[in-house]
Amino acid sequence: MTTLEAVATYLPATRTPIADLAEVLGLTPMQVTLFDRFNGLRDVGWDNEASLLDLLVAATERLTALRGNEHRVRYVLHARAFAVVVPFAHNPLHELTHRLGLGHAEAFTVTQQSCATGLLAIDIAGRLLAADGDSEALALVLAGEKAFTRDSRLLPETSVFSEGASACLVAANGPRDRLLSYASLPRGDFDSDDAAEVAARFQRDYRGCLSAVMEAATAQAGLRMEDITLVLPHNVNMVSWRRVCKRMNFPVARVFLDNVARAGHVFCADAFINYQSAREQGMLRPGDRYLIAAAGAGFGATFSAMVFEH
Repeated sequence: MTTLEAVATYLPATRTPIADLAEVLGLTPMQVTLFDRFNGLRDVGWDNEASLLDLLVAATERLTALRGNEHRVRYVLHARAFAVVVPFAHNPLHELTHRLGLGHAEAFTVTQQSCATGLLAIDIAGRLLAADGDSEALALVLAGEKAFTRDSRLLPETSVFSEGASACLVAANGPRDRLLSYASLPRGDFDSDDAAEVAARFQRDYRGCLSAVMEAATAQAGLRMEDITLVLPHNVNMVSWRRVCKRMNFPVARVFLDNVARAGHVFCADAFINYQSAREQGMLRPGDRYLIAAAGAGFGATFSAMVFEH
């Protein structure tokens, strides 16, 4: 059974108010106000001096459980929202593996599910390790990207992306956070040249699709939503989660929303940033069942959820 052996994250220390980025993002004063008061997004973390490699290194340096276990790492996966994140010929993932002494591991990128790709990467890592049959083997799952274009910085009317990174050690079996289920709902019909029409349908169907995949993951784990102690969301905004909770009749107080304003929407790394924060705040106790949910728009749309036992 797939388990999370350890999780570490990195967020840039410098925060910039969205109001100060209005010109860069092409936002009107009303849009800035809506992001703050309605969506709960006040600032973002962009480190203009750091490369993508720097972000990934910063997260892995904090993953103390990796030290001394490098030889056990069989796979290194980089979960990305965007298919292209660096200029041609640069390969920060391979640079990272050599810097960490992981040149022996198979390293590859997982993408095509936008911000839901992080959950897909965990599932792939667990399946690969299970197929290997080596109980000592580990996988390193990375997430994090640079907000280097307007499209990678802004989800119009919905969210503003922040930079950061996460690093997770995954095992096929272990005593820590055990994966109980994984459900994914791909919507290829959202892949269209008519951007305005797709955006309208995505907004209309978003709550129903995310609710359905959360309920599917919970049922697959043999549980009901009332058995879920905590939901770790993607940090897209506050209002969307209030609406999802209302639709599901699930207490919004059991959705960890602290990082929406504090950390922002960090591409595929949200789940792991929220996991670490929840643990640090003592919100997860042994035996608690918690759910991670994510949605990604791009290459169509994907809605995903995982249930873990802490």
